[in-house]
Amino acid sequence: MAKMDLSSRRPAGSIGGKKSELTFGPVFKYFQKVNDMKKIQRGFTLIELVMVIVILGVLAAVAIPKFVDLSAEAGNAATKGVAGAISSATSVNYAAKAIGKAGAATLNDTNINTCKTAVLQPLLSGITLTDGTIATTDTSTYNVSVGTGSPTTCVGSPGVATTCTVIGSKGVAQQATVICTGP
Repeated sequence: MAKMDLSSRRPAGSIGGKKSELTFGPVFKYFQKVNDMKKIQRGFTLIELVMVIVILGVLAAVAIPKFVDLSAEAGNAATKGVAGAISSATSVNYAAKAIGKAGAATLNDTNINTCKTAVLQPLLSGITLTDGTIATTDTSTYNVSVGTGSPTTCVGSPGVATTCTVIGSKGVAQQATVICTGP
């Protein structure tokens, strides 16, 4: 067998004693970028997506009944606001009557006649009053009737407070304080 000169052996990947570099140009770089993006851009797992949907479902189940219930509270608050408007209007009317203003309304009758639409409606604007003791069907109309408590008359009692009952469309009664003006 012939002896082989081991010093002339070239290392793998070298040509003519120089190490060769394998370059494939832009195609190789493109596939390298795609491979890197696959490692970085992974997305959400199915379990993560299901958990997000479950959490949103629980939040919706808790929040929706709260919003549905707000309509009753809003109706009751509106009725309370109308009762406050009546109280305020009769207080201003009493003050006008006390200083002798000619246009002030006279609230000097029994409670059943004082708590009437014909007496209270001229003191208010933007509110529609009707006579009655039940809930109205219209959300912008309020029934007024005789209130509870004493005194039950305004006759000869200037400055005395009596009450009228105000009922809105949600059926909750609110008491409005009416200041009597006297004769």
